[in-house]
Amino acid sequence: MTRPTGRVLTLLELLQSGGTRTVAELADRLGVDGRTVRRYVDHLIDLDVPVESVRGRYGGYRLAPGFRMPPLMLSDDEALAVLLGLAAGRRAGLTTSAGVTASETAAAKIRRVLPTRVARRLETVLESLAFTDASARGEPVAPDAPDAEVLLTLADAVRHRRPVSMGYTARDGGSGVRTLHPYGIVAHAGRWYVTGADPGLGESGEDRTFRLDRIVHARTLPGSFEPPADLDPAQRVVSGFANASYRHVVVLRIQGTLAQIRARLPATVAVVDEAPDGDGRVRVEIHAESLDWLPPALASLDLPFAIERPEELRGLVLALAERLAACARI
Repeated sequence: MTRPTGRVLTLLELLQSGGTRTVAELADRLGVDGRTVRRYVDHLIDLDVPVESVRGRYGGYRLAPGFRMPPLMLSDDEALAVLLGLAAGRRAGLTTSAGVTASETAAAKIRRVLPTRVARRLETVLESLAFTDASARGEPVAPDAPDAEVLLTLADAVRHRRPVSMGYTARDGGSGVRTLHPYGIVAHAGRWYVTGADPGLGESGEDRTFRLDRIVHARTLPGSFEPPADLDPAQRVVSGFANASYRHVVVLRIQGTLAQIRARLPATVAVVDEAPDGDGRVRVEIHAESLDWLPPALASLDLPFAIERPEELRGLVLALAERLAACARI
């Protein structure tokens, strides 16, 4: 009879963590009965893994002192998590100069020992992944992690230019099936997104960006598509946030450099014309659901600015100025 290899390897991992494990504990962790645990132990012994039986009230099984397995035994999901973590750390600048080299060599070692099928799928994900610029990321969040199989399926579709069908749960809780020509996978502000075009909307499709943690399943569809020339998936995601439809459209003229403006109004928040007008001011457009946060943000710029619209923002800025002046007189 063929033994369930996955559970046997899980048993080995539990024993490798050290100490003596009781039969009851192992049975609970593996979801089997005690007799099956003993059968798995016999299988490890057949493979020359030195599992020792410990008698007594607190007896069970342990590995012989000094026994070490080869340095790497990772499942597909574990290998994906490690490689993505290394890639994200390098791109986010979370490693020292020596750490960059160490992360590259660590990733290379993982790739060398992975089975060919797994290595190919993980390489596809890394090739399909883009990161937004650090200045555009805003505050990081702690979202639900995307499903590994969804991520692998989308990455394969990006690489081979295949359309996909996705089950998606929207922000309001509504769910449905979406079709997408995926152009790329983007890591932005702690979240994962897939960006592309909806082939059902117009000749060239309409831009769409979806959060991966809201995709419940994905599968590739027959056919292929051609992505736009000079495609930049990360820039598409950033621009999509800045141009999203919100209650207010704010237009400002700010006197300052692009770097000074971006320090307080990142690309996910504001669309900035890089060429200044005749007065040396730059046109800035912001789409916002609420205006309350803008007066403090504009004050923190410490740059001359003019409000073109909306009129409501002028009143909020004046109210903030009056409060600050009143505080200064106390």
